[in-house]
Amino acid sequence: MVADEEGPLCGEAEFDELVRDMVGTFAPRLFAVVEEYGERVDARVAAWGMAFDEEDGAEVICVDGGLRMSVRSPDRALAGFARRPEVSARVVWVDPIEAA
Repeated sequence: MVADEEGPLCGEAEFDELVRDMVGTFAPRLFAVVEEYGERVDARVAAWGMAFDEEDGAEVICVDGGLRMSVRSPDRALAGFARRPEVSARVVWVDPIEAA
């Protein structure tokens, strides 16, 4: 614990709001890697990812647990998917409001 001779910066409720704002500002963006079969025939979520700022890249984990990647950008993860001609892959960003 940090010892502070001056006491708290502010009240508990205000500090909680400041911390929540900080978390919201720096939170990674969530996305899915979706594999699409044929021309809108079928699709599946192949992996989930978290994108950090441009310097920190993204982390991607396959839903079957067989693959985990650290990539420079979410689009770089697509190279690990859709390895057949009839399958394409794309990044779909999770809308936090719709996900709630």
